[in-house]
Amino acid sequence: MEQIIFAGILLSAITLFATRVLPFEATSVLVLVSLALTGILTPQQALSGFSNPATITIAAMFVLSAGLIRTGALEFLVRLLRSTAKQSAFRLLVMLAIVVGLSSAFLNNTPIVVMMIPVALALSRQTDVKPSKLLLPISYFAILGGTCTVIGTSTNLLVDAAYREHGGPGFGIFDFAPLGICYFLLGTLYIFLFDKKLLPDRAPLSSMLPSDRGATFVTELTVGAEASLVGKLLRDVLPPGKEGVRLLEIVRGEEVIFAGQALDETVAPEDSLIVEGTPQGITSFIEQEGVQIASVVEDAERVEVRSMDLSIAEAVVLPDSPFVGRTVSMLGLNRLYGVKLMAIQRHGRQHRYHLRGMRLAGGDVMLLQSDRRGLDALRETGAVLVVEGVDHLIVNKAGAPLALGILIGVIALATLGVAELPIIAAAGVGILMATGVLRPREAIASMDSPVLFLVAGSIPLGIAMEATGLAQGLVNVVLATLGGMGPIAVLSGFYFLTSLLSSFLSNNATAVLMAPLAFGVASALGLQPQPFLVAIAFGASASFATPVGYQTNTIVMGPGGYTFGDYFRFGLPLNIMLWIAATILIPVFYPLLPVN
Repeated sequence: MEQIIFAGILLSAITLFATRVLPFEATSVLVLVSLALTGILTPQQALSGFSNPATITIAAMFVLSAGLIRTGALEFLVRLLRSTAKQSAFRLLVMLAIVVGLSSAFLNNTPIVVMMIPVALALSRQTDVKPSKLLLPISYFAILGGTCTVIGTSTNLLVDAAYREHGGPGFGIFDFAPLGICYFLLGTLYIFLFDKKLLPDRAPLSSMLPSDRGATFVTELTVGAEASLVGKLLRDVLPPGKEGVRLLEIVRGEEVIFAGQALDETVAPEDSLIVEGTPQGITSFIEQEGVQIASVVEDAERVEVRSMDLSIAEAVVLPDSPFVGRTVSMLGLNRLYGVKLMAIQRHGRQHRYHLRGMRLAGGDVMLLQSDRRGLDALRETGAVLVVEGVDHLIVNKAGAPLALGILIGVIALATLGVAELPIIAAAGVGILMATGVLRPREAIASMDSPVLFLVAGSIPLGIAMEATGLAQGLVNVVLATLGGMGPIAVLSGFYFLTSLLSSFLSNNATAVLMAPLAFGVASALGLQPQPFLVAIAFGASASFATPVGYQTNTIVMGPGGYTFGDYFRFGLPLNIMLWIAATILIPVFYPLLPVN
């Protein structure tokens, strides 16, 4: 009976984690309470995820990463990108692979990608490359680079902690490097070969604006049934080079059509035209064609646009944003920041109506209208990534050498085995705050609470899988299915199943739930568990075919204008290639040795 109850809790948790109906924090707390109240785990076991060494280390690495980024310690890498990219798109892609991959091997992936998005948008102008050719590769470079060290991704830290809790020696800082480097090289080669062929040519609205806009403005115009341009080709109404006004994109229903593809479209009632031009040019166009300036949402009400003398910008709702799950009217964007909402783009579809009651999700792109002060205030909340072709990096440059030195010290001491990694990483955090490089408030804010709660809630699920015998039952199913094919087939199957789950479920949750199976299968086969744990670590990180399995994939979706199909088309072949590589290379670098 206990196993049936736990199976219900587990399935409910997986469903909630995958669908994100509730915030990760809420789901994790409900899981802990359910496991304790049903008696499946003791209260100490149910709460053990919060004191787990992996949770402590992950939290500390968030703070250490924030220390480097907030002090501009990585500015030299950005300067290197600018100086070497020149006018070559391929050279820019190579430098992005080096910079992002190297950074992600030692720092948390999410802030690295957030930092690089505005840099990539600025460089895309310089090299005349669409941002959609750069942003998804940046996410992939971060994922691949993170596999190279035990601290490169929280997944590796969780697998390391599970190994130690089961009496193993754990993994050293660079134990994942042999396979991780091969992964990175294979993945990078794939991106270089197929970036142009498989990725779309799209750009966010902000990247289509000239770098020096002068006295031009951007606004949205709606086409009524009585407008004179209804039935005309856009090429005739707004031809390229038209003085005073220029078409950026057209919104038809939920579809966004960029100017290059829209010129041969016939204007229809209810279309919305996003245009840039001088106030005189836009006003003249409105009077001539009978269109109207669109309305905007000011918190709880929709109002007419009162001025064109405002900036239009796109802001991506980050996966860990406090905005997630809240309706637009609850946010108080206009009251708090003077920011007005024009539309929301989700999964490549544009939403302009019923916005006030719409609940935001991670990866949503808000089309905003505001002055510079309002956008800066919104950016400072850390809840969104304001997408612009400029990069704001340096905050406290004086602390950069110390922040970099602390990270190097943490890596060196952990490599030498002076103390356990959680203790060393926590000491680094303490030094950052004691020296004033980061204020305590900044350190706390840098910790990704959804990720930490997800980890703390998943670890007890792994304990309960073993305690109830469910893990052993699943092990028997795996052995009955693949056991007759040999240990390499079982290893390959483990990798495949882990990679499949991480495409829809968080990579961290996937790793925690698969770890008990790895120990059970290894024990049944009389083998050491290390190769199976490596398969889980790399399989959980190999989330390329969907935007939901890995946070960085979600973050670049809006700025790159990607759809689910783009991820599937570009990421699935990479998933398959790395699965084959893992099947061949894991037994080479981590032999399938019998238990002594």
